[in-house]
Amino acid sequence: MFFYYSRKIKTVLVSFVLGFFASVSFFATSITLGGSEGWSKLSVRRGVTEGVGRFGYSCIELATDSRTADFLTDVLIDFEAQPFKDAAGRYTVNSNALGISQQSVMGHGAALARGTGGISISGKHGTVFGSSGPAGSFYIEFWLCPSVAENGEIVFAWRSSRSLPNDILYQMIIAQFYRGHLEWTFTNLFDGYTGSDIVLAGITTIVPGSWTHHAISFNEENGCLEYRVDGMLEAIAYATSSTRDRGTVYPIFFGVPADIELCPKYTGLIDDFRIQKGVRDDSGQAENASGLRYAKYNVNGGRIETQPLLASTGATLESVVAVMSEPAETAVQLYVRSGENFFDWTDSYPAWQPIKSGEKISGVSGMYFQVAADLFPDGNGSTTPSITQLQIAYSELPEPLPPFAVRALPGNGSVTVSWNYSVDESTGGYLVYYGTRPGEYLGRVAKEGASPVDAGTASSLTLTGLRNGTIYYFAVATYSKYDSRILGHMSAEVYARPAAGE
Repeated sequence: MFFYYSRKIKTVLVSFVLGFFASVSFFATSITLGGSEGWSKLSVRRGVTEGVGRFGYSCIELATDSRTADFLTDVLIDFEAQPFKDAAGRYTVNSNALGISQQSVMGHGAALARGTGGISISGKHGTVFGSSGPAGSFYIEFWLCPSVAENGEIVFAWRSSRSLPNDILYQMIIAQFYRGHLEWTFTNLFDGYTGSDIVLAGITTIVPGSWTHHAISFNEENGCLEYRVDGMLEAIAYATSSTRDRGTVYPIFFGVPADIELCPKYTGLIDDFRIQKGVRDDSGQAENASGLRYAKYNVNGGRIETQPLLASTGATLESVVAVMSEPAETAVQLYVRSGENFFDWTDSYPAWQPIKSGEKISGVSGMYFQVAADLFPDGNGSTTPSITQLQIAYSELPEPLPPFAVRALPGNGSVTVSWNYSVDESTGGYLVYYGTRPGEYLGRVAKEGASPVDAGTASSLTLTGLRNGTIYYFAVATYSKYDSRILGHMSAEVYARPAAGE
């Protein structure tokens, strides 16, 4: 469903030569979106959000590629607002000592841990950490921005136990900092495995105050454990009889369901914590010479489209000036299209025409204009362009001036309406409006036709078939000789009452 919006900012009379017409006067007019006007008049916002642009105004920029819950999501806490909760609805928050911060990497909120406790969650039956037995394939991911990254700081902890016929095994998954790296330890998780703990230690130094993405995954098909930072492989291990990608696979087997603790001993920020069932898929991430990376912004970019903007019949789009920021490797591509009626428009019809900011546009005219913009991040998906304002300039034919003097002379069942010719040379003819209430010209009884009646280039018109004794109200409007659909304002209203004796 489309809507329209028109805002005339300023009007300057300029002259153009219009093909087969001699000299036609156009009015240059503009519409502003963004800036002090805001962005309420957009019909499409795909993969974008509003940020702070130039001069402090709201701008359109790419939305961070925040995780969303789907049917394979075991738990998702995006930390956008308190109280924190699982977006998938499968885990319950039992306790929370985390605050909220606007210094997020994804979306508009992140969780702030002060080293005094984190958040504890428990899963329902059927979730990865809320069930006993084989776990299947899954992966855990989150963003971190530590304040200090001290040895022993714990980001993720799960502790439980499993009963065997002759023994009780204590189980544990711990992710903690050691020498500036995050280290994952898996204890007694793998059914049939009798070796020591499996430890995956990162090689990337975690810099305090910087965001990094962390993902740990387990593939039940080959027993592979992988730890990645920003999409780059940091450590790999195999829970198999050969400790390589062959041999018998030792599946993860959970004992008693237990709570997950996030950031129980950690100072800093965490964002978009998610556990997903199945094998991790990096196919949609940005790629560079080093391999796959987890991108902050979707490499496919985002898009905005304005509502169809109402101009006037025969209006011509002149230019679109975008106040925008395009950091290195980012891009903004502008498009326009137009037409006389937007009700039959689709995503691809009328066709979009690519344009450049500030350049002269040709061949785009109609009663409605629409502007679109595609925003693309840099190759790593780490930087976004932005648009603070769109200034849309177009020219339109002026509305012809109405006649200044209009008279109504009553007759027997008739009224003769006469007027002085309009002084406007663009006038192509006159329409006579009539009705039985002031300002409501809904008349239908005259033999000459329903209101309004086209009088052509004449300066008077007699309406017949009117009811004697009934008062009628009249007004005259002009239409343009260049396009009869362009109507001027109505004249002052006059009235008359037909009578048999007139």
